[in-house]
Order: sequence, then structure tokens, then C-alpha cells
Amino acid sequence: MAKPRPTTIPDYIDATPAAGQPHLRKLYAILRKAAPQAEETIKWNTPFFVEPRFVYAFSAHKQHLGFTTTPDTLAPFRDELADYEVTKMGILKVRYDQPLPEALIRRIAKARVKAVAERDDDSFW
Repeated sequence: MAKPRPTTIPDYIDATPAAGQPHLRKLYAILRKAAPQAEETIKWNTPFFVEPRFVYAFSAHKQHLGFTTTPDTLAPFRDELADYEVTKMGILKVRYDQPLPEALIRRIAKARVKAVAERDDDSFW
């Protein structure tokens, strides 16, 4: 019998590989604190924070986590992100065997929340 899909972010984290759960729990706490008014939801089997527009998301993989913002949000942090893989789509990948860059993620999350608040369009993305 297939496991039910997680419906909350804590359930999502509990269903991920054990090696990544400490990083994912820390990341979740940072993101919640940066956007306390955001709705937490699971979209496309991925944890999302929305206000009602996309703020950020994260995902668990076998050997790394992905923290998704936007390329524009990550651009000012390019030098600080040099030790990590960053995709063209705005996903920061952190391997579970690397320390989680908590202070950097906190600053990125706050920058994204600010950018979303300053927008005047209605686009989700």
C-alpha cells in the first residue's frame, strides 16, 4: 500500500531521508521566522510559502536539499554562494554533508520576503 502524501510541512520533513531531516528542520524554522504571515502549503509535493504569491519553497532529495527563491533574489548573494550549487532557476542546493549556511539563508529569505512585499502585480511567481 502506498504511503499517503504529506499534507503539512512537518509531515513532509518526517517522510524525507533521515540524513537530511536535521537540515530540513533548521531550514523550515528559518523560513517560518522570515515569513511568519505566509501560508504554508504543499504544492506539487513540495513545501511552499505563499503570501498569496510565491515567496519560496524547499525540497528534499537523496543527498541534498533545494531552497527555491528566484534568480533575482539570489544574485546579490552570488559571492557568498560560491561554495554551493545554484541553478539558473534560483535553486540553492545544499548537500547534507555540508553545514547549512543558516545566516546566509536567513538573509536570502528576508530579501525575498521584502521583494514580494514591494511587488504591485498579481502574478503568483
